Amino acid sequence: MASPEQQPSYQPRWRIADLDFSRIDLQRVRHDENTFYLVTCASFIESGSDLYTHNLVDFFYDNEEVAAWLRGQWEVEELQHGAALRAYVEHVWPEFDWLQAYDSFLAEYAGYCKVELLEPTKALEMAARCVVETGTATFYRALSRSAQEPVLQELAAHISNDEVNHYKHFYQYFRQYRRREGIGRSRVLGTLSRRTLEMRNEDADCAIRHALKFRDPARADDVAYLKELSTRMSTIVRTNLTPDMTLKMIMRPLELPPKVQSWVQYPIRQLMHYVFLR
Repeated sequence: MASPEQQPSYQPRWRIADLDFSRIDLQRVRHDENTFYLVTCASFIESGSDLYTHNLVDFFYDNEEVAAWLRGQWEVEELQHGAALRAYVEHVWPEFDWLQAYDSFLAEYAGYCKVELLEPTKALEMAARCVVETGTATFYRALSRSAQEPVLQELAAHISNDEVNHYKHFYQYFRQYRRREGIGRSRVLGTLSRRTLEMRNEDADCAIRHALKFRDPARADDVAYLKELSTRMSTIVRTNLTPDMTLKMIMRPLELPPKVQSWVQYPIRQLMHYVFLR
C-alpha cells in the first residue's frame, strides 16, 4: 500500500473562489422559491457525501488506486459542491439558517448511508455508482438550463461536468471489476434497473422536509404542501433534462452490441419515464 506522500494529488478543475458571488443577480432569484429548494436540498445532500465516501473506501479497502481516488478526488469534489451551493444559498437567502437546517437533515440522513445498502459485489457497486452519477449529472445539467440567474447557471454547469467525470471513473473501475468477477449482463441490468428506480428515493424527500422546516415552519407538517413542493421541483428537472444522454449513460455498463441495445432501450426508457417524467 502506498504511503500518504506517495499517493496521487488531485486538483479540482474549479474552486469556489472562482465564483464571483457579488455578480449574483438577486432580482432574478431572490423570490424564486422553487430555486431556493432545489439549491438548498442539493447543498444538503452534497455536504453529506463524506458518509458515502467512508463506506465506499471501506468496501474497496483492498484496492489502493480506487480508495485513493475516492478519498482524494471524489470526496473532495463532492464536498466542494456542497460548500459552493451552501455559499450560494447563504448569499441569496441570508435569513435562512443553513447550518441548523443541515444539522437537522444530517441527523436523519445518516441513517440512509449504511454499508449494508451497498451492492453484493464490487463490480455491481461500481455499476450502481454509474447510475447515481448519471442522476446527479442529469439534475445539475437541468438546473443549469432552468436557472435564470447567471452565477447559478455557471455553478450548476461546473458540478454537472464534475459528475460526468466521476461517472467516467466509476465506469472504468466497473469494467475492471467486471472482468475479475465475471459478472453477467443480467445481474448488471438488475442493478441498473433497481438503482434507476431508486433515483426517486428518500434522500431528496428528507432534504425537502428539513429545508421546509426551517424555511416555512408553519407548513413543515403539511403533507399536501410537501407533495406539491416535490412535484414542482420534479417538473423543473423534467422539463430541462436531456433524456438521450441520460439513457446512454445508464445503459453503457451493459456493453451491449448495437442490435441488442435497441431491444433493451425500451424497458430502460420506461424506467426513466417513471423516475423523471411522473
